[in-house]
Amino acid sequence: MSNKVKIAFPLLVLVLILTACGEKYEGDFSYKVQDFSFSNQDGETVTKNDLEGNFWVTNFMFTSCETVCPAMTANMARLQEKLKEAGLDDVQLVSFSVDPENDTKAKLKKFAKERGASFENWHLLTGYDFQTIKELSIKSFKSALEKVPDSDQFMHGTSFFLVSPEGNAIKRYRGTQAAEMDKIVEDIKEMQ
Repeated sequence: MSNKVKIAFPLLVLVLILTACGEKYEGDFSYKVQDFSFSNQDGETVTKNDLEGNFWVTNFMFTSCETVCPAMTANMARLQEKLKEAGLDDVQLVSFSVDPENDTKAKLKKFAKERGASFENWHLLTGYDFQTIKELSIKSFKSALEKVPDSDQFMHGTSFFLVSPEGNAIKRYRGTQAAEMDKIVEDIKEMQ
């Protein structure tokens, strides 16, 4: 065996081992989602650790939103139904309120229920301050979030994010577009 082969073979084995230790799911990017511990619409504590091990889809919304949030919430309900039809019962849905000061558990539950939600696998989260959710939105999802000055409105992203079982945001979808819900289901099916 030549010296080149003797050197190349161990390097090849090392590369294969290191590759096997990498992330299992590849998307368009990989943003590590920060740890969190918030309350859902039923008053239950939901943490990032509770969601790990399964895919989850998340968005940012608030109940007094008069523009994109009603459509996004209806699309999340649509996605919930499509996941159920596809047999993807272990996929969790998470909606973070960007207005935790006003979005009580009862308001979140009513808002989602009016748009077709059921709550077996959907957590609408609140119970934190605005700065906390702003930091989570920006650092974990690279999604801007600002309170509109002298208003009760917020400027927030309209994306849905697919989060891998390891807890990394890996894909972004247009949350205002109903057709994107099919794409989310297809992507999850391909990765399982």
